[in-house]
Amino acid sequence: MKTIHISLFAAIMIMVSSCQSNKMTSIEGKVKRETLGVTTKMAGRILKIYVSEGDQVSKGDTLAVLELPEVKTKISQAKGAVLSADAQFSMAKNGATDNQLKQLAAKQKALNEQLNFAEKSYSRIQKMYKDSLVSGQQYDEVFAKLQGAKAQYAAVQAEWAEAQKGVRAEQKLMALGQKDRALGALDEANVAYSERYIIAPADMSIETIALHEGELATPGYTLFNGYLMNSTYFRISIPESSINQYKKGDVLELTTAFGNQKLKANLVAIKQLAKYADITSAYPDYVIGEALYELKAIPQDVAAAQQLYVNSTVLLERKK
Repeated sequence: MKTIHISLFAAIMIMVSSCQSNKMTSIEGKVKRETLGVTTKMAGRILKIYVSEGDQVSKGDTLAVLELPEVKTKISQAKGAVLSADAQFSMAKNGATDNQLKQLAAKQKALNEQLNFAEKSYSRIQKMYKDSLVSGQQYDEVFAKLQGAKAQYAAVQAEWAEAQKGVRAEQKLMALGQKDRALGALDEANVAYSERYIIAPADMSIETIALHEGELATPGYTLFNGYLMNSTYFRISIPESSINQYKKGDVLELTTAFGNQKLKANLVAIKQLAKYADITSAYPDYVIGEALYELKAIPQDVAAAQQLYVNSTVLLERKK
């Protein structure tokens, strides 16, 4: 029994010694990839989802389709406004039609006859008024009708002149502005309707899908989370006491913790970690109060690194 206890103790000491040796000779790092979130621009109900978690998609692929009934209604309204504004612009551009000119000519002729009759009536009653054959009231009534006939005839002459000359330039510009405004509203509605398609912005792998078909997506809500393809990098935390051993441009030799796969990576960035970020780092040996730095390394063999799992461990040989 005593022999068994001694053997067990020896095995434990060997394991501890092995761990300490490994801990002393290598530094842990993590496999990371750039993340990407795909959000919605318009509020709508999810009509169809075309991908599943774990799928790899290419830039431009359709990930999902939203149902946007309100936007379809706005498109119909905008099309009606464009038709109305286009008709107004054509009317202002082309001026009066032949039928309108005929109507104005007939109106002018009728008012001219009315004016002639009013002038004759006034001429007769003026003579009778001088001979005291009619009262002042009758004279005033005929005189008022003459003035009204003159005013109506002057108005129709102005209408005829304007119709012959054409619409004012200001009215044409106003009609053109209304047409452009209606076309802009239609373009805006069409752009909004095109947002029903949720498109992959880059080559990526889908990690999580936040909603299901039939659920309502609000503007800015992240529907899909994923990793950018070929964006693998290694993140290694180094204590302040060892940071001078590394410089940007170094080639680091890394080994996967499980599988012993050898990888070479180019050191592209060194930055100090804030205190609140220490807990998320791989823990190096460091003295309490000692600053931590992060090494960011890009693998030379991108295809091989793409096969590694995110947040898996890699080991960097400690420099002596």
